[in-house]
Amino acid sequence: METATAVPDFPAFRERVLQAIRGTEQLNKLPYDHQPAILAAWSRLTGQPVDETFHLIPPVYSDHGINIRVGQHVFVNQGCRFNDIGGIEVGDHVMIGPDVSLISSGHPVTPSERRSGITAAPIRIERNVWIGASAMILQGVTVGEDSVVGAGAVVTHDVPPGTLVVGSLARVVRTIR
Repeated sequence: METATAVPDFPAFRERVLQAIRGTEQLNKLPYDHQPAILAAWSRLTGQPVDETFHLIPPVYSDHGINIRVGQHVFVNQGCRFNDIGGIEVGDHVMIGPDVSLISSGHPVTPSERRSGITAAPIRIERNVWIGASAMILQGVTVGEDSVVGAGAVVTHDVPPGTLVVGSLARVVRTIR
């Protein structure tokens, strides 16, 4: 699950965030019908070659970029957020709806630790998953092969292969103090 770490080498960390913001700003200026330029910008952002079957509709947002891996035949709709400090892996034939957030990091819950550290764990989206509009998948979650995450769902636990998950229910789980 999540692991808490101090922010390592803050100046380098900050510079990587700024590079990712600049990279997504440049990518987001590209017209939709210039997919080769979008693929090239995505490749620069992630530091990885990208398969020509990858399809992205800008805008897209990321806080690091270099911790994102995408497979073949992946579709990412507009307005998606890839907070990838903990790592994000997207398998082949995945469809990601508009305004989806993949959040692989956060902060410790304890008030005295919130500003001094980051919690992070990888998100894994396995093959042939469909993630509906405005869904949010949080750190440490694996979405199993052939599953569907319904629109607006907030996913905090692993999704078994071949299942449909829906909904968001905030509930008190413990007190902080």
